[in-house]
Amino acid sequence: MQLTAATKRREVPLILLVEDHQDTRQMYAEFLGMGFEVLTAPDGEQALEAVRLHRPDLLITDLSLPGIDGFELIAQVRKDPGLRAIPIICLSGYGGHIYEERAEAAGCDRILLKPCMPDTLAEVAAELIQDAANRRTKS
Repeated sequence: MQLTAATKRREVPLILLVEDHQDTRQMYAEFLGMGFEVLTAPDGEQALEAVRLHRPDLLITDLSLPGIDGFELIAQVRKDPGLRAIPIICLSGYGGHIYEERAEAAGCDRILLKPCMPDTLAEVAAELIQDAANRRTKS
């Protein structure tokens, strides 16, 4: 899916989904596409470029990615003043407290473990997007 430069207000929220496994990426993108506009990236480098260009309303990323991994992607987004307010969901097959702590330390707002039901992901996505919108209107 090709998108033009991001606008501050969209009719439908934009989600950037970063997943290196094509089947998983396609499955989540199709499900999320029923309620959101979805842009996908297969790796951290393309994701970082896309997040800077399109400024999505939500970033969903796997932690295990080729090149720039999810942890570094999150850290890069959080370092950028223009991007740091974007909510981030980590969708990962990594289980265990150490990965959760590392993802939280990098700046992840929510961690969902794979396999994650697509409807659960969509619910959490909608909640985080709404929370971010509420914070913007209060400021």
